Amino acid sequence: MNTNRRSFIKNTAAISLGSALLPSIPLMADDTATIGIIGLDTSHSVAFTRFINSGEFPQEGKPFKVKVACRCGSKTIPSSYERIPEYEKAVKELGVEVLNSIEEVVEKSDAILLETNDGKLHLEQAKIVLKSGKPVFIDKPVAAQIKEVYEIYELAEKYKSPMFSSSSLRYLNNIEEIRNEGLIGDVIGADAYSPIDFEPSHSDFYWYGIHGMEILFAVMGTGCEYVQTEEKGDFIFVKAVWKDGRVGNFRGDLKKRQQYGGMAYGTKSVQPLGPFSGYGNMMPALLKFFKTGIAPVDHKETLELYTCMEAAAISRRSKGKAISLDKIRP
Repeated sequence: MNTNRRSFIKNTAAISLGSALLPSIPLMADDTATIGIIGLDTSHSVAFTRFINSGEFPQEGKPFKVKVACRCGSKTIPSSYERIPEYEKAVKELGVEVLNSIEEVVEKSDAILLETNDGKLHLEQAKIVLKSGKPVFIDKPVAAQIKEVYEIYELAEKYKSPMFSSSSLRYLNNIEEIRNEGLIGDVIGADAYSPIDFEPSHSDFYWYGIHGMEILFAVMGTGCEYVQTEEKGDFIFVKAVWKDGRVGNFRGDLKKRQQYGGMAYGTKSVQPLGPFSGYGNMMPALLKFFKTGIAPVDHKETLELYTCMEAAAISRRSKGKAISLDKIRP
């Protein structure tokens, strides 16, 4: 890893899913700040609009509403681009104005949700958005390949643009209390599970395995040293070893059964993680970020998460060889 990028990681600062959708609630003609959505090829664009515009989540000062969106999205992944007309219709019914370009959305917005499902497009889109200096949430994955993940975070640093990215699974029930409030004492290990699916244009775990891997990092924090991957039966197993000797395990379900969760092990007790109760758990953190510009997840942790997932992918291709994170950072 080159010296400049190592320095960037070291010094980067911390500017860094309800289970059912809420009913359709039209935008009100009131004094609100504008959120713009980039990308209509994911159900998150519709779900986030419904949650934010519902008024269910208290906001200090001038509240945010989703008011504009760009109809852009994947051009190469059928499961993404085939959904654009449906999701465009849905956000229009929620009162969102659909525009033709990212530039128009950025100009009319105070904060940005970069929701494009296809991570291959994120670097190109982020270059436009981050120049504005407006706070931006980039939905998972940050990008399709590790080099572009680092490039995006370097752009955020360059333009001093508030940014964060996360799977909504980081906000499972109990994780905040376990990591930051000592619910189980010091965390000494964790297991996490989620469905896993692959998109050939993306690094193995970025497309969907990120959900379970994000649970693991949300509990364990930074410091992962190396990983080993094994594929057995209906599952992919990732063993991640931290520098202090702690061990975290991820089990990816190749049958894609929609179950998410895990177990955290502490010096005082053991606590289950979850269940997943929907995107609503993440909304207060997202809206607070848009208000303050302070990311709830440090850049360093997100970069390490993606580096760990890349190491796991290399281990998978190497038939379970242990892969050090330090050897593969860009």
